[in-house]
Amino acid sequence: MRISQLFKIALYSVWSNKIRSFLTMLGIIIGISSVIILVGMGKGAEKEISDQISSLGTNLITVSLTKTATIDDGDLKELKSKPGIKAISPQVSSSNVNIKAGSKTSTTSIEASNESYAEVKSYTVSSGRFITSRDVKNRYNVLVIGTETANNIFGTTNVVGETMYVSGIQFKVVGVLKSAGTSTTGSSDDKIILPLSTAQRLLKSSSIKTYYIEAKSQAEVDTAMSYIKMFLNKKYGLNNLAISTTTDTYYRVLSQTSLLTTATSTTKSMSNMLSGVAAISLLVGGIGIMNIMLVSVIERTKEIGTRKAIGAKRRTILTQFLIEAAIVSGLGGLLGVLIGYLGAYVGKTFFATSIVISGNIVVAAFAFSVVVGLVFGIYPADKASKLNPIDALRYE
Repeated sequence: MRISQLFKIALYSVWSNKIRSFLTMLGIIIGISSVIILVGMGKGAEKEISDQISSLGTNLITVSLTKTATIDDGDLKELKSKPGIKAISPQVSSSNVNIKAGSKTSTTSIEASNESYAEVKSYTVSSGRFITSRDVKNRYNVLVIGTETANNIFGTTNVVGETMYVSGIQFKVVGVLKSAGTSTTGSSDDKIILPLSTAQRLLKSSSIKTYYIEAKSQAEVDTAMSYIKMFLNKKYGLNNLAISTTTDTYYRVLSQTSLLTTATSTTKSMSNMLSGVAAISLLVGGIGIMNIMLVSVIERTKEIGTRKAIGAKRRTILTQFLIEAAIVSGLGGLLGVLIGYLGAYVGKTFFATSIVISGNIVVAAFAFSVVVGLVFGIYPADKASKLNPIDALRYE
């Protein structure tokens, strides 16, 4: 019997039991759509984090102090004179700070630094100006505001010259940041930026544990990091300690490249974990196909016996049932792909979720669904092909 005839018989069998066939496909549909959406979310998170880190520039170095050290302006001036270092911005930050303008109140986060902060962190203002050295030196109560924060308490971004209260203290808005959008880590526009000295007085803390350092170029990042580490080792007295002492106990120095590598590795692990969870649905769907195909063999025992009695070979019966299993899993895979794309569209449009669908993942998921159908269809097909025609014709 020709393959085309076997396809027609298999399609007729699937179509004549539409509800059962659809329920059999359901596991495959859920598995495929889950793989596409979850892996897409992982890829989207990876892209967002990568773009966000890259947007800060490839020559940015982040220094995080695990143990507090006394680093004054003289130390920073000395460090800035080292080869490869262009600018240094100490940073103090705080989250969930109460702010008020008129009758409207809200909470936001504070970032505080010096006049180099805009250059180091690649911040730009859409109106007004940024923090200046004069603001820092004189502890002026001025701030630069994010667009989302401005809309929350003023209802507009045209707020340069307006006054607002931060933790009950009056400040003047001197600039509005250019919108940076929203990422997986939250909104980049919900913040205020204060002069470092003003924030230290406001927060009643002079401790600085984060420094952002801009290297003169990407090629000089490693040179700058070497001098930063030598400076910190001297500051903490680590040069005299045992070689086994880990500097992570005292400080960490990370470049954008290392941050990007770490973030990418983390998101890839998350994507693999999500795809593994989704793949379980495909296996469950495959078990469902095997179960229904076994039921189909029992229901069609007489049909199989009749066909074998008139000359149908074992190979023909085996092929027919394998084709049926492949059709069920293949149709389920196609529906799963469609639902996966639909789910991604809904997530991006209505929930502002970044989902990046990879064509390779879609093809691989669909191929896997067909393979699952064939693998779990082998046993029922083999059982059908081995039926004795006489016993099959006697079956009631």
